[in-house]
This record gives sequence, C-alpha cells and structure tokens, in this order.
Amino acid sequence: MKSIFKLIIVAALVAVVLAAGYWWGSTKSVTSVADSPEAISFQGKILYYRNPMGLPDTSPVPKKDSMGMDYLPVYEGEESSSGDATVRISTEKIQKLGVRTETAVLRELIRTVRAVATVQPDERKLYTVTPKFEGWIQRLYVDTTGQVVKKGGALMEVYSPELITAQQEYLIARKGMHGVASGGLEASTSMERLAESALQRLRNLDISEIELQRLQQEGEVRQYLTLRAKASGVVLEKPSIEGKRFMPGEILYQIADLSSVWVLADVFEQDLHMVHPGQVATIRVEAYPDKVLSGEVAFIYPNVTPETRTAIVRIKLPNTDGLLKPAMYARVEITSFHSKNKVLTVPDSAVLDTGTRRLVLVDLGEGRYEPRTVKLGMHADGYAEVLGGLEAGDAVVVKANFLIDAESNLKAALGGLGHGTHGSKRGEKEQGKLDTFAATPLPVIHRGEGSIQAIDFAHSMVTLAHGPIASLQWPAMIMDFRVLEPTSLQLLKPGQKIIFDLAEESAGELVIVRIQPAAADPAASDHRRH
Repeated sequence: MKSIFKLIIVAALVAVVLAAGYWWGSTKSVTSVADSPEAISFQGKILYYRNPMGLPDTSPVPKKDSMGMDYLPVYEGEESSSGDATVRISTEKIQKLGVRTETAVLRELIRTVRAVATVQPDERKLYTVTPKFEGWIQRLYVDTTGQVVKKGGALMEVYSPELITAQQEYLIARKGMHGVASGGLEASTSMERLAESALQRLRNLDISEIELQRLQQEGEVRQYLTLRAKASGVVLEKPSIEGKRFMPGEILYQIADLSSVWVLADVFEQDLHMVHPGQVATIRVEAYPDKVLSGEVAFIYPNVTPETRTAIVRIKLPNTDGLLKPAMYARVEITSFHSKNKVLTVPDSAVLDTGTRRLVLVDLGEGRYEPRTVKLGMHADGYAEVLGGLEAGDAVVVKANFLIDAESNLKAALGGLGHGTHGSKRGEKEQGKLDTFAATPLPVIHRGEGSIQAIDFAHSMVTLAHGPIASLQWPAMIMDFRVLEPTSLQLLKPGQKIIFDLAEESAGELVIVRIQPAAADPAASDHRRH
C-alpha cells in the first residue's frame, strides 16, 4: 500500500516538472525571438521615451503620463543632431503618417473669383405707361401681371374729355380747310396748319398713329381711345383696374424686355483687382442646376457695401429662351490669369503659416525633411506663387506636413534639453542659446509714409502708395506688402494716411512690422514740428 502511494507522488512530481519545463522553454523562445539581432535591426535601438503630448519630457524607461498615456519610444536614427534643422523620420513612421510630396513646378496661375448674384432686368429696357392727360379706364386688354405684350399692342381703352376736345378741334379744322378752299391760298394754308396742330396735340398725348389714321379716315369723334404699348416685354407691375380714374404722370403699367438680363454679382473687395470689363463669366442658377450659362462682365459699380465689403459687378447675359426671371439666385465664376508667363507654384496644403513666416518641408530623400522659409505671392485655386526660397523641381510635403512639423519642433525642444543630461550640462546649453540670441543682430527698420490704396484682410496684405524711402533707395511708388500683425489692419481703411516700418524676413521679403495712422505717431509729429 505504501509503495503504491509513493508511485503516485513520484508521478505527480514528474508531471509538475514537465509542465514547468514546457513553460520555461516557451518563455525563453519568445524572449530570444524578441532579442534577436533581426528584430533589433528591424525596429532600431530605443534611445529614450518621449512625452506623447509633445512636452519636453523624456524617460530612459517606459512610463505613463498624468493622463495614463504611454510614452512613445524614439529609435536610433530618428533623433536630430544639435544645430541641424533637418528632420529624420523612419520609413515605417513615414508610412504610418501617410506622408505625400509634390514637386514645385512652373504653371499658369489661374484664379477663379466666385460670388453670389441675382438676376435683374436690364435697366435700359424698362418701360412705364404713364398718361399725360386725365381720364378713366373703360376696358383693359392686358389685365394680368406677367402677361407678354408686343410693341403696338392694345393695352386699354380710356375715356378723357381732353382727348375728345382734341379730336373735335381736328375735325373742325379739316372742315374749315375744305370750306376755304376757294378763298385763296393763304386761308387754305392757315386751316391746314390748324388741322395738323390738332393731330400733333394728340401725338403729344401719346395717342398712337393707328388711332390718328382712323380719325382721319372716319372723320368721327370716338368717345373711347385705345392706349398701345411702346415696346415689347413682360408686365412687371399692373396697378390698373377697369373703372379707375387716373391722373397725368400716374403709372398704369411697368413693362420689361427680358430678352437679355443683368446678373448682379457681389464680389469681395479683395478680389476686385482680378475682375475687369470684357471678362467671360460662368453663371449657374439654382432653378436650372444642369445648365451652365456664359455672360460678359460689363461694369463694376464704383461703391462698396460697408456691411458686406463687396462691390457689385454687372454681367450681361442673353435670355432668348426666357428662362431667367428677375430676382433669381445665381452663382458666378470669373476666371482670371495672374500673368501671361508661368510662375513657380506649390500647393496651398504644403504651406505652414506660423503667423510670422511661411514654411514648407522639402523632402531631401532617405527620410530627411528640411523646413524652409518661403516668400509667397498670389494664391489661386489651391496653389500659391513662390517668389523666393524654392526652386523648380524641389519636392515639398503636401500631406502630413503638420505632423512632421510637430515632430521637428519636438525634437528641437528635446535637443535643447538633452536626452539624459542634467545639471550643469543643461545650464550650459541654455546659456549658449542666450549668448547666441544676444549675438544675433537686430533687424534693420525702414520707415515710410504714404496712404492706403486697398486692404486684403484674407491674406494680411495691404496696398500702399508710399513716398520715397531713403534707407532702401526707393522712389515713390505703389506696392503690396504683407503685414506681420494682421490685427493692426482692423483699425485702418483705404484712403487713410499712414506711417509704417519695414523689416526683412529670412527669405528676403520686406514685411510691415508696424503700421498706424500718421496722426497717431508722436515721433513723426515731433519731427514735423522741428
């Protein structure tokens, strides 16, 4: 019995030993695979762990931040050397970020000015029916608003004592002309003049030639005369009703010829320099979304609406089919070429605007990206004109550039703090930065005076007509400048006299670092007094 019990205990111990051996072997296998040279070479050596929120805080071992987020590993090859602005990113991270680049190329920069608009009648083809005599409406032939009328068509029959008197005068003069036919040439001519004068009076009262010919042929006075349309069109207003008494000058009908219409577009003032008479405009109306209409810019109104900062641009549009109705809503697109020559451009998505300068990330290959300051010109349909800082053929990042820029700023901060150094080394680096800052020369300021021609709030640009600037050896001219502090433009307006200071950026662009009304500069006032 005891021998059997011992055998059971031995068997149990053997099973425990086998299980422990299997577990130890599996763990060792996994550890050896993770620590294999192939795995280390695939991921690279971990140098340190950085804060996931971009704070300048590192750790030599894995840890979590105050929000419970894991610190991110930084592998060998991803860190940037001190003083090197180039960003290095591993191929794996480039794929995860979805980085995409595009080449800076020469292209025709085409800008499309878009605006909302309404359809309005051509003001030169509006007509009103206003009698020059007192009377009453006996019968209406055109009795509804919107009814189409033809030139010479009957509008209404009217009764007027003044018209009856004028007809009687003509008939009396005509009878007298026949009565004095044997009385000599002078008497006959006099009566003929009286008859013609009576007809002319009816013409002056806007009685049509059809009614005058009937009077001459029939020789009878009609109690009711017909008023006829002087132009073809559509009745926009009809205050007339049968039996109504009207007075001289009262509007009885308003008629519009809609064979051609005006499209009045509200164009923002910063886009007005791109619009010129004679340009072709594309119009789409909400009522007919499948139709694309083409018109011509005819006139730019001289005033700007203060509430919307827009000016009205008039576009002529044929309306032979009569589809366009007054007050219809429309959308207008006007295409404008920046210049006849091609210019160097990059996509708008490639530009990082820090508020004080504009940057692009240039792809140097092998996971290296260089932040570069650029000077930009006009923006048009998703592209920006490059005036300096890039050359044709440079590849710039157009997608995930913000993430790369964040990575660059983070590494610059970490490089300044050090990855594992403390105490005196950190203090030495900070002191070195202060010494470098102190040694950096202050920018040269160029003072100028002039007046504001236009303000582009969208791009922080201002057009100035300035006087000579001696420090730059510039004569008086009109130029566009970018303003470093866009908020300073809110207190200014076109036509205002101003004083401004210019300073040069790293890309060679002169920008306005200070601008204010001329009367607000005490230094300038003292200078003028002396």
